[in-house]
Amino acid sequence: MTVAPLADRLDAELAELARFHDSAFPGWSRVVFSEPYRDSRDWVRARMAEAGLDPVVDAAGNIIGRLPGADPNAPALLTGSHTDTVPQGGRFDGIVGVLGGIEVARRLTETGTRLNRDLYIVDFLGEEANEFGISCMGSRSISGTLSAEHLDRMDGSGQRLGEAMRGFGLDPSAALGQPWRRPMHGYVELHIEQGPLLERAETEIGVVTAIAGIERLLVHFAGSAGHAGTTPMGERHDALVSAAAAVLTVDRVGCAAPVHGVSTSGSIVSAPGSMNVISDEAKLWAEIRSVERDWLQGARREIVDEITAETAARGVQIDVEWLNDQDPVPTDEPVRDVIASAAAELGYSWRAVPSGAGHDAAHLARLGPMGMIFVPSVAGKSHCPEEFTASADIAKGVHTLTRTLVALDAQDRPRD
Repeated sequence: MTVAPLADRLDAELAELARFHDSAFPGWSRVVFSEPYRDSRDWVRARMAEAGLDPVVDAAGNIIGRLPGADPNAPALLTGSHTDTVPQGGRFDGIVGVLGGIEVARRLTETGTRLNRDLYIVDFLGEEANEFGISCMGSRSISGTLSAEHLDRMDGSGQRLGEAMRGFGLDPSAALGQPWRRPMHGYVELHIEQGPLLERAETEIGVVTAIAGIERLLVHFAGSAGHAGTTPMGERHDALVSAAAAVLTVDRVGCAAPVHGVSTSGSIVSAPGSMNVISDEAKLWAEIRSVERDWLQGARREIVDEITAETAARGVQIDVEWLNDQDPVPTDEPVRDVIASAAAELGYSWRAVPSGAGHDAAHLARLGPMGMIFVPSVAGKSHCPEEFTASADIAKGVHTLTRTLVALDAQDRPRD
């Protein structure tokens, strides 16, 4: 059965949701716990209610809408994504998956297509990385991996994550004890690719093979302050120069990845921060990503070894802290096959692609079979105001998602 989305309605809702952003910045800023985010979530709940989903908000702030199936005891299907953004981000990342899921439910109802299983559409709280250093807060809660240690993390002002959640009207303690208890038949997430592969290959649908693991790195450099005009170059212990050299090390390791691996230095701060004083302290934040677990482990060792050797030569001390954001997560092969078949049956070209970005789907994989559908990103742009996906491509993604969910619903088990 083919249940096509209404592309004009999707376009209108994408534009309407984009109204909720912090106008003090370029692009679309709707970061977790902000007022624009609060307002946008009221709007999302209203859209779910209009689609007949009877939405609820759980203790962790996930907005969950349910489309009842014929058998309330059957393992459920889930889809969704997130509607928060990075600062000065775009208006498609995550949002396509939430509004696309709502459109799937609405079109099933409008065409009289009733699934056997309940279908849940979820707008997960706080998928994007934030000042607390914890991404995918809502999906971690549902999957049972949100921890008390996460709630104790602080932002730059010294506020704990748990306090920020409580100030947003949530219950952080309950968020630790609410893993999804109903059997999950499968989870499928629609998302923009956020990279250039599909557009370059002129391919309409990406069938995601794996979600990259993410290792985040914080290095503290401790040198010696001194006068910039009188301290000889060979006698300096410059923390900022060591941090700058570490940036090049991080970049070099990522460039040497044999299959899929990337590395990024996101920020350096130094003290005392004056151009006529040698820096005695610096901090570097960086990350490495890959769908290859072995490469990630080797890259970690290589980065630490090279930074240690370089800083020792300059007489600078370091303290290295690694934060594992997530391990590489393969998608479920039978679910991939269903997605590929759905795209082919609808006449859409498809190809298998890895995801270098993290997603809520990586955490939902702990609950059952998981798959992801990508649609092309123009010029591969994402996490910036230029982020764009054509409405026709979004509609094809929603169409493929609908076909996939209907096919999974008809299976006794998506696994062999």
